[in-house]
Amino acid sequence: MRKCTFGLVALLCFGLVAAGCAKKEMVKPEEAVPPVAAPQPTTPAKPAAPPVKEEPIAAQPIPEAPVKTETLQPATALDTVTATLDRIFFDFDSFVLSQAARDILSKNAEYLLKKQPNARVLIEGHCDERGSDEYNLALGEKRAKAARDYLVTLGVAANRLSIISYGEEKPLDPGHTEEAWAKNRRAEFLIVK
Repeated sequence: MRKCTFGLVALLCFGLVAAGCAKKEMVKPEEAVPPVAAPQPTTPAKPAAPPVKEEPIAAQPIPEAPVKTETLQPATALDTVTATLDRIFFDFDSFVLSQAARDILSKNAEYLLKKQPNARVLIEGHCDERGSDEYNLALGEKRAKAARDYLVTLGVAANRLSIISYGEEKPLDPGHTEEAWAKNRRAEFLIVK
């Protein structure tokens, strides 16, 4: 009985595999029939409009709309506050936190824990212009994650921290020197309440 059942299952599996590999027949398309021209309507043609003379238009000044000026209010508790926390910098092609970066992150964590206990923080990872866009986006994300992970070890709740990578898209210094590139390899912190 077992041999018979096993044989039937094996035969069924073989049949399914063979059916899946079956060759499809090619259907030849029928010869194309040339399109038949539609009969023209029998309505009489209208006379053509007389030609229009083109004359140059004299340049006329465009009246300016009055410009509204608004005074900006200081940032409120619901606005994004920037430059409150210090940024950290990274070595070339690295997302490892230096001792200087750890010291800055310790100060940032202390500030967040004592003076902004409910604030959310967006950590932006940035890179210099060297490397492909994809590589720099990935490296910027690793830099932001390294900063986030260190802040979490210092006591900042992980649900208050979010990350984004800009890669090389937002340079701090647009120059093409080693000094400019060193400024662009960074993580920045935006407080969002």
